[in-house]
Amino acid sequence: MMHKVIADLPKLKTIELELDDKVAPKTVRSFLDCLPLIVGINVWGEELYTDKTPIEVNPENSKSLVELMDVAYWPQGKAICLFFGPTPMGKKGEIRPYSPVNVIGKMRETDKTFLKNVKNGLKVTFRLPK
Repeated sequence: MMHKVIADLPKLKTIELELDDKVAPKTVRSFLDCLPLIVGINVWGEELYTDKTPIEVNPENSKSLVELMDVAYWPQGKAICLFFGPTPMGKKGEIRPYSPVNVIGKMRETDKTFLKNVKNGLKVTFRLPK
């Protein structure tokens, strides 16, 4: 089942996330149950990851490599991750999280240039669409 979630980045943009509960249903359900969620964001290469969230899910079909525009949950840091390009740990042409993540969906935003303007500490709000 597909679920739409909005990520509001104040003064920058709103991103539509499309979550798919086929691969990690417990993770998607736990994330949805926490909405609305306001949390600080951090930048690591071309990945945005949140501060610790109330989501507590063990690895669920975790992946060591992800795809462009993937949305994932990082069990080790209890964080939501948005991948829009290479990370410092990846080899050329790969997007490698710090440690395995539960992929829960995709960002539906195709223009990722504004994501490069996100600064550490910005508060992001994850919510259901109105």
